Amino acid sequence: MANMEDARKVVTDFLKKTLEVEDVKVIKETKMNDGWEAEAEVYEESSFIKSLGLPARLQDRHIYEVKLDNNLEIQSYERKDLAAH
Repeated sequence: MANMEDARKVVTDFLKKTLEVEDVKVIKETKMNDGWEAEAEVYEESSFIKSLGLPARLQDRHIYEVKLDNNLEIQSYERKDLAAH
């Protein structure tokens, strides 16, 4: 059976690959009856600065919610609104 560390690694690896970022920090992890729910902090290039055609050294902080089943397969992920925190 999967443990918290296994779930954290799956979430981290998935977000790094999917979002093409170098650093992902899991900040919340919960075992549910049907799997896992996790929240991860990710710093991504600023889409505003990028849209201006400027070098994007500035990064925006985003929180992603990821849901996994009991086999640690990703079921869903979404970026959360930071104002909701």
